Amino acid sequence: MIENIKEIANLVGLARLKGRHFEIRTIHQADLDDYLAQGWEFIKKLNKRVQIKRPKSHSTLLEDRVWSLFYKMGFGLLSAEGGAQLAINPKDNDSPKSQIDVIAIDREVAIAIECKSSSDYKKRLQFQEELGKFSQIKEPFIKSIRNNYSGDGVKKQPIFIMFLSKALLNENDKERAKQSNIILFDDVDLAYYENLVNHLGPAAKYQILSDMLPGKEIPGLSIRIPAIKGKMGGNNCYTFSISPEFLLKIAYVSHRSKGKASDINTYQRMLTKSRLNKIKQYITDDGIFPTNIILNLDKSRLTFQRIRQDNELDEETNAGILGWLDIKAAYKSAWVIDGQHRLYAYSGHPKAHKGKLSVMAFEGLKPSKQAELFIDINAKQKSVKQSLLQELFAELHWDSDRLSDRVSAIISKCIQDLNNTPGAVLFNRVQTTDGIKDSIRCITLKSLFDQIEKKGFFIAKERGGHVLEYGPLWAGDNNETLKRATFILNCWISEVSNLNKHWWDLGSGVGGGLSMNDGVATIIAILRTLFDLLEKKGLKLVTYTTQELADVIKPYGAVLGRYLATLNENQRKAFRDLRGIQGLTYRTMQSQVGMHELMPEFNPDGLEEWQNLQKQQTNKNAKEIIDHIELTLQKDVINELKYNIGIEDEMWWYEGVSQGIRTKVSNRMEEDKNKRGGKEFYFDLLDYKKIMHDNWEIFEKKFGFGKGGKDKRTEWLDFINEVRRIVAHASSGKTVSLEHYQRLQTLNQWLGTQTDEIVEEAIVDE
Repeated sequence: MIENIKEIANLVGLARLKGRHFEIRTIHQADLDDYLAQGWEFIKKLNKRVQIKRPKSHSTLLEDRVWSLFYKMGFGLLSAEGGAQLAINPKDNDSPKSQIDVIAIDREVAIAIECKSSSDYKKRLQFQEELGKFSQIKEPFIKSIRNNYSGDGVKKQPIFIMFLSKALLNENDKERAKQSNIILFDDVDLAYYENLVNHLGPAAKYQILSDMLPGKEIPGLSIRIPAIKGKMGGNNCYTFSISPEFLLKIAYVSHRSKGKASDINTYQRMLTKSRLNKIKQYITDDGIFPTNIILNLDKSRLTFQRIRQDNELDEETNAGILGWLDIKAAYKSAWVIDGQHRLYAYSGHPKAHKGKLSVMAFEGLKPSKQAELFIDINAKQKSVKQSLLQELFAELHWDSDRLSDRVSAIISKCIQDLNNTPGAVLFNRVQTTDGIKDSIRCITLKSLFDQIEKKGFFIAKERGGHVLEYGPLWAGDNNETLKRATFILNCWISEVSNLNKHWWDLGSGVGGGLSMNDGVATIIAILRTLFDLLEKKGLKLVTYTTQELADVIKPYGAVLGRYLATLNENQRKAFRDLRGIQGLTYRTMQSQVGMHELMPEFNPDGLEEWQNLQKQQTNKNAKEIIDHIELTLQKDVINELKYNIGIEDEMWWYEGVSQGIRTKVSNRMEEDKNKRGGKEFYFDLLDYKKIMHDNWEIFEKKFGFGKGGKDKRTEWLDFINEVRRIVAHASSGKTVSLEHYQRLQTLNQWLGTQTDEIVEEAIVDE
């Protein structure tokens, strides 16, 4: 016996309470301080009492969200406050009772739901125990439903669900749940169905039933309708009229925003509520739809019986064949390719039963062909974004005859799975077409796709379109390769991010740069280099199991993470500021240099050569900048002295320049016989610092960099002088660091603005 089940009509007040994200209480004024200390918040004062509120606990909030979902879907019977009580042995009056968080019963189904949540994402170590306990209620639940809720003559299908919030499960946990016929839903699924029910209303019930019972026949709902059978593009298709009410029960729209890793056929855009409302009003005003809704029907559910016609025509004439089409109604048997808004505008509408929709239904199209039709239809009506096409690559080419297209489809799906899987390092960090960009969701699918699709990950060697050797991420077929690639990429990036958590969590915010397009592209580029290095050492990585491959690369990922963790604030800024292909090359090679210093055996081909070339090139560019700065100071410092002190009787020279510098400059002029033609050509770089100090009222505003006194604000000249010593003596073997080079560029740009000159910035030529 199940206790505490009520009809939905009697639960309106409870629905209002469960729909809030906070709980409200009315208490005595004298108790207010105690409640405030427990985290409650004052709302308002009543006549003799006060009203307070506080956010619901994560466990209560999850149960209430799930209950509200099934309430909005219109299930006829629901458990009331506190959940339902199920007697394990109903024949025994003293039988122990099991509490079930949510029960939802309708004409066709009876659903028992357990809700488990955590405050933060973490492994749910007790899951096997919870699963076993939930499994124990299955038999008494089924018996109770059969004995007490079958009065309408329809045998209800029992369904058992666990809604898990912020719970990380391993593959073994998921497999055990599958063997126990218990469906697992997570935060992504719950958010999807909440969004869907807000758009569709009660019709969303058939969408969730489609996910829970795909292909399950709906009792008493089969139908026979007149139809015309024809062919289009080599595929059988049927044209007929049908009631929206019937179609709503068997139709299924696969929305990309759902993000389930198991659903490869996700290509539709989420329904637009404003558009649905406009179409609802159009239906109310007796509007008609002259165009067909395009479906794909499960071939096994169709039977076509030809009707004799006066003028018999052969099918090869392309004339339609009239007949009776029998549809054995089942959940998830009619896929909506186009026309979802027209169909779902009838959800909850009084005309859903009597209205008619014109339908063209294809028979058994492949998912890739369905997606292709969706693109073809929508491209004619409304432009399809390039980013959407990239996301749809998995659907368009998953079963392609070309290996390269299938690999691209795997990569597209892999990235989307990493973005949609709670606990994954890229969870909610990839910007999709429907997503809103922010400081965390700032990585594009294209930037990741471009790196992962490069040769070396899935295909190592090929000739004339034929694969000679597969890459480390290949696992034989699409699904296994997808699992392997997703696991390995998540493992590799996690090793790096775990050692740089604060930097990683900043995203594109101030001080960030690691978990952005360029940062993640660099991490993936180094993985490709590592695969090449290991293969050249004789390791056939494609023969390794996924876990073995992960174990091999983990130490190298940790070394990359350790190197990046050594970067200070200025070095991180330099890391972020590098742009384009040259920037990616420099970041990648510089990171490999850092890894090599920590792990000498990590020594990819070309690393030493790049280091030598980089030393020469960086020093060369740094020297060009310093030469330009010296020429700028030579001209501008002397001009300022002449302008502010005067040129008559060389006052600028005697009043603006100290005796020590005058003696040194004069001696140099004498030794050189003044071949350069003026005193200003014989100053040293640090002479300008001394001149600025002696005439600070003249030079403070123009050449004072940063904050502090004149010593602090002219330190930049000491820095430039130190760098000048490195580049002036090539034989020393020293190299200007990236951090110093970036600082040199910054000073160069600043000085150009101070002297009203356009200063050309030297750029590293990688």
